[in-house]
Amino acid sequence: MPAEKKNSIDYRTLSSSANKGGKKTHEQTTLKPLNQEGIEQTTSPAPSDFVKPKQSRQIPSENSSVNTEDVQAEFGVLPALNQVNLNETSSDSTQTKQQKSKKEEKKAAKDRDLLGNDRWLERNGHTFTYVGLYLFSILVLFRPYELIPGLGFLSATAFYFAIATLLIFIPTQFSTEGNFTILTTEVKAVLVLIAISLLTIPIAKDPGMAWKEFNDTFIKAVLIFVIMVNVIRTQARLMGMMWLSLSIGVVLSYLAIGMYSRGEMNVEGYRVSVQIGGMFQNPNEMSLHLIMMIPLAITLGLATKSALMKLVYLATTIFLLSANMITFSRGGFLGLLGASALMVWKLGRRNRVSVTLFSVVIGTVITLLAPGNYGLRVLSIFIPGLDPVGSSSQRSELLERSILVSLRNPWGIGMGNFPIVGIRNLVSHNAFTQVSAELGVLGLIAYLVFMLSPFRKLGAIERTQFEKNETDWFFYTAIGLQASIVAYLIGSFFASVAYNWFIYYLIAYAVAFRRVYQIEKGLNEEVKAQPLIESFWSAKPA
Repeated sequence: MPAEKKNSIDYRTLSSSANKGGKKTHEQTTLKPLNQEGIEQTTSPAPSDFVKPKQSRQIPSENSSVNTEDVQAEFGVLPALNQVNLNETSSDSTQTKQQKSKKEEKKAAKDRDLLGNDRWLERNGHTFTYVGLYLFSILVLFRPYELIPGLGFLSATAFYFAIATLLIFIPTQFSTEGNFTILTTEVKAVLVLIAISLLTIPIAKDPGMAWKEFNDTFIKAVLIFVIMVNVIRTQARLMGMMWLSLSIGVVLSYLAIGMYSRGEMNVEGYRVSVQIGGMFQNPNEMSLHLIMMIPLAITLGLATKSALMKLVYLATTIFLLSANMITFSRGGFLGLLGASALMVWKLGRRNRVSVTLFSVVIGTVITLLAPGNYGLRVLSIFIPGLDPVGSSSQRSELLERSILVSLRNPWGIGMGNFPIVGIRNLVSHNAFTQVSAELGVLGLIAYLVFMLSPFRKLGAIERTQFEKNETDWFFYTAIGLQASIVAYLIGSFFASVAYNWFIYYLIAYAVAFRRVYQIEKGLNEEVKAQPLIESFWSAKPA
């Protein structure tokens, strides 16, 4: 037994441990033979086995400073890791740019499709129709027979001008394009509104009242809208009509400011109502027109290159703002706020912070210059008790009643019939519930499409111009018309004006603007119209 033990070789596993973080890790090593005393056997190395030993690596402690370059040179690991991180970052950045580019291309394609739905005839015409339209608009907007007593004989001429304009338009349109009107989305929506209005007359609470409302203003506004869409074919004609609307705003402002300075507060003891009747006889409705014109005055001023015209537009803007304040219209305040926010957002794309701060400063200055109790009037939107005449709570009751009527009568109760079921024989004081209660759900949908369709297409024009870095008349006017539509959408939430002239003129401007843009920019698909006479003689017998 002793001999056997002496000659045997004992192998034991050698392990090395390092204490890192309080944990021991074991690393398996090569088995070494041990002698009888348990000491590792070694052999004398050959001379060739001697090599120059490497310098020991010192691991820095947690508290010692580390030279990154030395560590990188020592271990040769971090540069590779940094390169990987750079590659990953570059790859992520490239991928993000590609996704952004695809998104922009998709949006641009969508805008092109949106603008490509209309096919305009590239042909001038309707000169005499435009003259008749212009004269009729002067009589409807300015109503000179009310401003000047000696012109009272003109009170009935608006109707005759409308008939004459229509009689000129119809044969000219058929001979030029072979149809009564181009069928844009807005025109289709208006035709749907006409059909629904006529269909609801027999089922109305009072058919006579429904017919009177239909025949009094609505059908006239709609027919003039159709004429404008087809007649306003050039930038000069469009500017002429927009300047007409701006001019009546200036006249209203001049009259209102004069009355306020003389202390002639003829509405509720502190508000002003001008002598021009019709669509402006109520301070809230006058304010609605003013806030619709303010965005156009600002953007047209930005678009013009003439220093003199910039001053004219600036003076017009100040005039309109001043007059809007002395109407003390809460809807006017909110509508102007919404339109201003849209203009700040779209005009300040390249530097939103600076433009926003500048706008806040301007808004603060304007508010400080407002009449003394203007702030209380605005606060009454949120605190009804501040309203001295209690109109805020009355509007809330009317809104609730009009919503209830809309839900109970999804097909409508007939145009102009809401006062029959309303509170104290009052209108709804809300254009949206006015339509939903009187023309039903389908009428409300057509009304919304009529306003939102041009808004979307104006946005497509504005984005296209911005991407091309062409901030010209088309760019600024597109933003101004969008802001005007927003002003109406908000302001009309507090007035029953769905059948009045306001929105029909504005949407006609938007549609005509789109026509001018597509033709002048060469984006319009060529359309060949066959005149009515040619189509009649070339018709083959059945």
